[in-house]
Amino acid sequence: MLQITNNTILPLSEISLTAIRSQGAGGQNVNKVATAIHLRFDINASSLSPLYKERLLNLDDQRITKEGIIVIKAQQHRTQEQNKEDALQRLQNLIKSVTLTPVKRKPTKPSRSAKKRRMDSKTKRSQIKALRGNIFTE
Repeated sequence: MLQITNNTILPLSEISLTAIRSQGAGGQNVNKVATAIHLRFDINASSLSPLYKERLLNLDDQRITKEGIIVIKAQQHRTQEQNKEDALQRLQNLIKSVTLTPVKRKPTKPSRSAKKRRMDSKTKRSQIKALRGNIFTE
């Protein structure tokens, strides 16, 4: 079970984990042992609530395919267990990000004193620039 929030729990049966070889340089261990983890999670076939599914599908994230499958590759650590934990943690964080309801912005206007300060600073700046001009004496 993967605990997302107090009310949302994902069964591990919905998450596909595959061990693959890590990329890049690394010597003997990298070439022989499949330590990287390839995680796949199908949003549409999951037991998540329809609201969370919709929010996940609307996310502009490279890890989510057009078919609605989240693909996470974890290969930072040297062991398969650590990479598995890392992949599950990243999936948990991604799903947790859509569970938070964004706070609606309340439009506000600047106060009268803020407007006055702004106009005063503009006037002062204008006077400074006016004093830089040529002085005409006749």
